[in-house]
Amino acid sequence: MLTIRSSQVEAFDEAAMKNFEELMLPHLKKFYPELYEAEGPPKLKELIRHGVKRAASYQITAKRDVSRYIDLMASLGPDFDKDEQLPWAGEILQTRNSADTRIRILVRTAAKHLKGG
Repeated sequence: MLTIRSSQVEAFDEAAMKNFEELMLPHLKKFYPELYEAEGPPKLKELIRHGVKRAASYQITAKRDVSRYIDLMASLGPDFDKDEQLPWAGEILQTRNSADTRIRILVRTAAKHLKGG
């Protein structure tokens, strides 16, 4: 029987996180160049890690959905889900919809909000 020690699991998780960071950094540079220039890669890696944790707290774990969650953080602020000025965000995240559905609704609602609607 194969036994995986907790230290091996942690190493795998760390490797997966670094891989995800390496995918997200060019994405953030392309779509949020002002944020990328202002913060730089070390701060953005912190943002990515924070986003992964926040998304997971809402059972959002698929790479595509987590990536979209981080896009929302880049657009609305790192703690948009708890921002009193954006009560709709937390409400949407608390619904019983699937993770994909909640992210789609969040993106659509955020786009309206950012356009002033």
